[in-house]
Amino acid sequence: MALKVGIVGLPNVGKSTLFNAITLSQVEAANYPFATINPNTGVVGVPDPRLNFLSKAFSPQKTIPATVEFVDIAGLVKGASKGEGLGNKFLAHIRECDAIIEVVRAFESSEIIHVENSVDPKRDIEIINFELIMADIETLNKRRTKVETKARVNKDKDAMYELEIVDILLEALNQEIPARLVKKLNNTQLEFVLKNYFLLTIKPLIYIANIADDDYQTYQENPLYLAVENVAKKENTIVVPVSCAIEQELSLLEQSERHEYLESLGVSESGLDKVIKVAYNLLGLQTFFTVGKDEVKAWTFIKGMTAPQCAGVIHTDFLRGFIKAEVYHYNDYVALKSEQAIKDAGKLKIEGKDYIVKDGDIMFFRFNV
Repeated sequence: MALKVGIVGLPNVGKSTLFNAITLSQVEAANYPFATINPNTGVVGVPDPRLNFLSKAFSPQKTIPATVEFVDIAGLVKGASKGEGLGNKFLAHIRECDAIIEVVRAFESSEIIHVENSVDPKRDIEIINFELIMADIETLNKRRTKVETKARVNKDKDAMYELEIVDILLEALNQEIPARLVKKLNNTQLEFVLKNYFLLTIKPLIYIANIADDDYQTYQENPLYLAVENVAKKENTIVVPVSCAIEQELSLLEQSERHEYLESLGVSESGLDKVIKVAYNLLGLQTFFTVGKDEVKAWTFIKGMTAPQCAGVIHTDFLRGFIKAEVYHYNDYVALKSEQAIKDAGKLKIEGKDYIVKDGDIMFFRFNV
């Protein structure tokens, strides 16, 4: 289950530069709006030192990381929800993503055009969020029209239940509160919303403050970055400071050179690695491993999933015919250094259908179909 993340923002804020760095590809990053018309997609491996350790230990023919699919969605502008620019296409692409990364420009430059003719992160965020909110209002108003008569006139219980949910959401959205921040919905209602409406503003959102390369070590003194951080705090989400220009430089280097460059910047990991980790945490995603001489592979699952559900991540037949799972933990392998030592120490467990998989579990599934 690859995570799919949409990269959004106003034109010329660094989205395509960031995408180039993420995917090591060369998407056009021109200095004018709508350089990216069709969404570019790239699947990248999730950085995980545990996978590297297991690969060295088992020397498999293939090592396969968990993956994230990034979608570079062309710049939104005012009126996108009403079709301005190429708005309707952009909003449709966002709807297909699991989470949203909103890139916000947090540096001044006379050389790079800003579509609003000035750099104001708070305003830029408000423009993007307003367009997403307006698109959701349109979606819900259409749904309300369909269920209102059944609820008001026919007293249909399902329609009455849905109408209450729609009205709660519309009340919030009309106050420019995104759906993910609506607190009046209980868990059952929220699950109904996620299943039926595909709202844009219910998706988890991360802000990326695109800072200048010379602000890399002092970004917390930058008022433009602080403006993004203030918005993120109010929305109970996260902002990651990233210099898209530096990340693109890093992407062109060999691994050893990349480490040296990061050390020279006084950091241990790239901004992009931080973004992926934040996205995983925000969505409650974790990793289990399968190992062997043929293949060592990392698999993404949602925290709280059972052993059969994780078996189904590999193949639906594994879920359908699940018998049991042989499980030990990565930390035990590091400490004991072999599967035989793990067995001798009693750390290999045979788990059934109720077992809740843990981050870092190494698993072997038995099934029969």
